[in-house]
Amino acid sequence: MDTSALSRTELLQVADAVAREKSIEREEVLEAMEQAISKAGRAKYGAEHDIRAEIDRKTGEVRLKRYREVTDEIENETTQITVANAQASQPGIEAGQYIIDELPPIDLGRIAAQTAKQVIVQKVREAERQRQFREYKDRVGEVVNGIVKRNEFGNVTIELGRAEAMMRRDESLPRESFRTGDRVRAYIYDVREEQRGPQIFVSRSHPQFMAKLFAQEVPEIYDSIIEIKSVARDPGSRAKIAVISHDSSIDPVGACVGMRGSRVQAVVSELQGEKIDIIPWSGDPATFVVNALAPAEVTKVVLDEEQGRIEVVVPDEQLSLAIGRRGQNVRLASMLTGWDIDIMTEEEESRRRQEEMRQRSQMFIEALDVDDVIAHLLVAEGFGSLEQVAFVPVAELAGIEGFDDEVAEELRARARNFLAELDRQNEERRQALGVTDELAKLPGLTPQIVVKLGESEIKTLDDLGDLASDELVEMLGDLAPSIADPDAVIMAARAHWFDDEEAVAPDSEAAGGEATQNDASQGDAGQGKGAGEGPAAGI
Repeated sequence: MDTSALSRTELLQVADAVAREKSIEREEVLEAMEQAISKAGRAKYGAEHDIRAEIDRKTGEVRLKRYREVTDEIENETTQITVANAQASQPGIEAGQYIIDELPPIDLGRIAAQTAKQVIVQKVREAERQRQFREYKDRVGEVVNGIVKRNEFGNVTIELGRAEAMMRRDESLPRESFRTGDRVRAYIYDVREEQRGPQIFVSRSHPQFMAKLFAQEVPEIYDSIIEIKSVARDPGSRAKIAVISHDSSIDPVGACVGMRGSRVQAVVSELQGEKIDIIPWSGDPATFVVNALAPAEVTKVVLDEEQGRIEVVVPDEQLSLAIGRRGQNVRLASMLTGWDIDIMTEEEESRRRQEEMRQRSQMFIEALDVDDVIAHLLVAEGFGSLEQVAFVPVAELAGIEGFDDEVAEELRARARNFLAELDRQNEERRQALGVTDELAKLPGLTPQIVVKLGESEIKTLDDLGDLASDELVEMLGDLAPSIADPDAVIMAARAHWFDDEEAVAPDSEAAGGEATQNDASQGDAGQGKGAGEGPAAGI
C-alpha cells in the first residue's frame, strides 16, 4: 500500500477516530503513526539509517527524511557525516547539527504495512494505559462499580468503563464467585505502574471497603458528623467497626444501624452476609477494649502501656463468648483497638494474683528478714520490689497501719543492705566471668543483666555490639523488661567502633606497624588498670 493511497485528509480522520474511540490525545495517535511509517522506511532503506517520518498536522501530508549528524569524528557512516563533507553541500553548518535529506514516498508492502499497524496499535495501547493511570492514580480509596470482563482462576478482570481493574483471588470474599457480565462493586486500594503497564487493583475484602460502604449508606458519615475511627474484618464472616459522633445529639451506633437496621443491612447484603458489630469509639483504651469485646461482658481491665498489652478479666461463663469461635472475637477486637489482648477468667486471675502475692511476700520475708504479717502488709500496700522499699520516703512506709518511723527506717535500711550485698555478689560474679568494665558501665544495664550476659559469653562491648536486639531480648529472658530500649543499648555498645574509625589517621598505613603496636600496648595497659577498679555501686 502506498502512503498516498490514503488521502491526506483521510489520514487525519483516522487519527481523530482512534483518539475519540480510545479517549487519548490526537497528537499521541499521530506520533504513533509517524513512528510506524519511520519503521517502514528503515525497512526499505536499511535499518541502520536514521529515518524519520513527519505528518503535517493541518494537511495530513507525509514527509520522509533521512537525518545525518554533523560530527568531527565518524563512528557510524550511515548516521554521521564529517563537518567538511557537510559544509560542501550546506555551507555554514556546524558540528552537532543535522544534514536532512528528503526521501520519496514509499510503497508499503503487505508485511511492512502489517508491521506499521502493529506499531500503531502498540503505541495507542501504551497511550491508553497512561491515560488510565493519570485518571485513576488520584482515585485510590474510592469505591467503583464495574462489569466482570473475565474470571481466570479466581482473578477477576473488571471493566470500569474506560479502564480495566484487577481483583485478585485473595481480595474477593470467600465463597464469592463471579461470571462474565456480573456487576460488581469494589474498593480501589492501589494504582501502580508495572512492566506490563499501569495496573488498577481493587478489593472487596479490604477493611476500608466496608468503611466506604457505610459512608454511602449513612449521610452523617458522608457529612463528617460521624467518623469511622477504625475497622477490623474477617472477610465474609465477621467485622467490627468503631464510630464516634462529633455531635452530642446524634448516637453514632444508632445512625449506622438505621431504622430497623436498614442501613447496616444494606452493607451486610453487599458483603455476602458478613456480620458487623458497630462499636462506640473511646479515647480511653480500657473503655474502648471493653466495647470492642462486645457482646462479652468484662469485669476488670489491666493496662501495660509499655508492652502495648491489656489483660481482660471476664466471668467464667463469658470466656468462650469473649474469645469467639476460633478466637475470632478477641482477634478482631485486638485489630480494632491496636492492643494485644489477653483474656482470663475471674478464677484464673484470682489464682494468679494470689501466686504473685505469695512470691512477693516470700521475697520480702527472705530479703528483709521479717515475718509473714509484715511481708503481707507491704504487698497489700502495693510494694512489689526491694528498690521500692529501699528508696520510698519514710513517711509513706510509716503510714502503713501498724508501722511507725522506727519500723520504716529499719525496713529501708535492711532493703538497702540487701541490695548492696546483691550488688557486691554480682560484681564478684562479673569479674569471675571476665566481663569487662566497659560493658559493666554501659548505660541501661543492671548488675544482674551484666552477670546474665557474662554467663551467655557476652563479655565485651564488641560481643554485645554483634548482637541483634531480638537476640539480646531472648538471651535475657525474664530480665529483658528491665531494658527499656534494647536497640539503644546495642548502639551504645557499638559507639566505640565509629570512634576508632575517626581516630585512624589518613596516613596510618605509611606510618607502619609500630604505631599500631604502641596503641595496642597502651590499650592493654589501660584495660589492665581499669580491671583493678570496681564500678561505682548503684541500683
